[in-house]
Amino acid sequence: MTTAAKTVNALDKSIRNAFETAISKGLLPQAEIPAFNLETPADRSHGDLATNAAMVSARAFHCAPRKIAEVITDNISLEGTNICRCEIAGPGFINFFYDRSFYSSVIKEITEQKENYGRSDYGQGKKVLVEFVSANPTGPMHIGNARGGAIGDTLASVLDAAGYEASREFYVNDAGNQIEKFATSLEVRYMQLFEEGWEMPEDAYHGQDITDHAQAFSKEYGDKYVSCSSEERRQALVSFALPKNIEGLEKDLLKYRITYDRWFRESTLHNSGAVTKVVELLTEKGHTYEKDGAVWFKASEFGADKDFVLIRSNGLPTYVVPDIAYHYDKLVTRNFDIAIDVLGADHHGYVPRLKAALTALGVDASRLDVVLMQMVFLVKDGERVKLSKRSGKAITLVTLLDEIPIDAARFFFNLREANTPFEFDLDLAIEQSSQNPVYYVQYAHARICNIVKNLSEQGISPRECSDADFEKLTAPEEIELINKLSIFGEEIISAAKDYDPSRITRYVYDVATLFHKFYNACRVANEDEALMQARLALCLAARTVISNVLTMFKINAPESM
Repeated sequence: MTTAAKTVNALDKSIRNAFETAISKGLLPQAEIPAFNLETPADRSHGDLATNAAMVSARAFHCAPRKIAEVITDNISLEGTNICRCEIAGPGFINFFYDRSFYSSVIKEITEQKENYGRSDYGQGKKVLVEFVSANPTGPMHIGNARGGAIGDTLASVLDAAGYEASREFYVNDAGNQIEKFATSLEVRYMQLFEEGWEMPEDAYHGQDITDHAQAFSKEYGDKYVSCSSEERRQALVSFALPKNIEGLEKDLLKYRITYDRWFRESTLHNSGAVTKVVELLTEKGHTYEKDGAVWFKASEFGADKDFVLIRSNGLPTYVVPDIAYHYDKLVTRNFDIAIDVLGADHHGYVPRLKAALTALGVDASRLDVVLMQMVFLVKDGERVKLSKRSGKAITLVTLLDEIPIDAARFFFNLREANTPFEFDLDLAIEQSSQNPVYYVQYAHARICNIVKNLSEQGISPRECSDADFEKLTAPEEIELINKLSIFGEEIISAAKDYDPSRITRYVYDVATLFHKFYNACRVANEDEALMQARLALCLAARTVISNVLTMFKINAPESM
């Protein structure tokens, strides 16, 4: 538990003890103490922590909030809380101020914990499966997959830091309609190399990658599959091209610094009978009915807007059945405590259907959480663009990473919450200035490394600081920076709770801003050796936090720039 968390817990206990003391003295009537908040005020001049305890207690104690606040402050003991004083504000808020021990404790804690600073056991080791990207293997990954990759991968890292056991998974759609369409597209392009009259259906895949696969196939097999049955030809083409596509997905994601714990193939669900099993289970439980020759699920009885088809009249399952089987596998067969899907916003209607089916199967649907991701708009020269001037093709994950640094891509895609549309500025991503947020953060890290290097060249090395040394850190810029560093662990927990890694991106940007502000106001190298060492320790603490965030995001933490 961090110093900040310990301080909040200790103060919470002291406030409750003050209530009990006041009640025992007859200063307040006997009553149950209502739940209250302890928060950081927006304006730190009003205090480092503030509580509404007196405000929310007025009804319970039949007393004016300010009177209750006076009773609390008169009877509170702040010993061992890292709080030096408190004062009443407005109609009854109580503000608390850290004592000097708080600031020295924060720096010492970061110095001791190093790369483990910010980590906690909040998640208590619960098993969480984060499924993200899961792009259609019939073609290249698009710009939305680039955002989903950065969000999903970093979310797994945040959950891990918050004490969960997080696993990453890619769901490979290697069965169903898209594979049939893939086979059709490959077959047409292959046959066009040998015969006239083969027209590509409008709803097929028209990308250059299909043509490339067909040509590579013909180089290896020639016209061997021209005269055979369409079924045999299509199977051979898919068996040739699909593994290459999947291998390409894995290679491209690895370049993006994403490594999955498992690549789960949809075909395994069909081959194992899992797809058929979920329909049978729903039927056994009385949650299906037949209509027009199809098998329908009574989804409206489980929170969905309407019933939907599971098995078509031709006997084939609809696309949602393998998805139900897959999530049943996640939460029941493999027994993950929580399953998180990172999906495009166009899946918003799909989620209630999936949850309805899980509920009908006897699974607690609250164990499935979905992060819906809004669209990405690329911006160049101040205007939204759809095409890459370099290639003349729609920008894919690969072309994006060819044009901008990977560090920028991973940082930029986590600048906003997933549920908000995002404009990705291609020019800003490659700009080496304080306007570029990832460069700004990395520069703070490099600047600290440079401070340490310059002092080392003067024969000055960091040493262990005493409380007396840290008491010299009194400048507003120093205090503000320490306060921000102190809440890193709480920020990680909040990001994990909300499934929002962008919270950490904003946090580290604020740390960098406060460090640059401190650097400009407070000279580290000076004649007061104790003050110099205390400031050097603060610099190193800031570097540790910045490095921990960048490492979590799989972004480089440069020592020079």
